[in-house]
This record gives sequence, C-alpha cells and structure tokens, in this order.
Amino acid sequence: MADTKQAADKQAANKQAAKLAKQITAFAKSHGGGAEGQLAHIARGTTRIALVGANGEWGNLVARDFETARQAAELAGITLHDDFDGEMAAKVRTGPYEWSRMAGIQIGGPRNPGDN
Repeated sequence: MADTKQAADKQAANKQAAKLAKQITAFAKSHGGGAEGQLAHIARGTTRIALVGANGEWGNLVARDFETARQAAELAGITLHDDFDGEMAAKVRTGPYEWSRMAGIQIGGPRNPGDN
C-alpha cells in the first residue's frame, strides 16, 4: 500500500514538473528568449520558482516541493541561482506598475510602457 502511494506521489510530481517546465519555457520564449531562476522554500513545503526573463520581466511559479521545482527548471533548461540578489536581481526591470503595487495599490496601477 505504501509503495502504491509513493508511486502515485512520484507520478504526480513528475506530471507537475513537466507542466511547470512548459510554463517556464513559454515564459522564457515570450520574454526575450531566455530566463534564469531561483528556488525558495515557501509555506507548507511548497517551493517558489522566481523567474527573470532575458528582457528583465519577472514572474513566479509554485511547485509542490523543492525537488519538483528543481526538476522543472532542469527540464526547461534554465540557469538556477542560489540567491535572488546581485547579478540576477540587477536584471529585473520594474516600471510604474510594480512600484505602485509595492506602495500598496493593488488594482489600477499604471502599466509599464509597451505593455498591453
């Protein structure tokens, strides 16, 4: 019985990793043709995949656990960084929309120039 549950958990993790890898690849393609990432543990064992595109746009995905996130990044072929600082953080492009959200305005902030 335990072996069946472990096999099902492994299958679900592999399925999620493949789905996340497709999302990472799509993100990279739509943001300058490349992306870099950083993995961070968040609540209840889940892991955040922070992404920075080649054009400086950024986004996040959430995986069920660290290993699934690592597998997704590997399948997508992106470079992973240990920390979201230094070189990786310097690549992030923020505009008026992000600044207004960081200031507490959650809806209705201005868009970045060129965004539709």
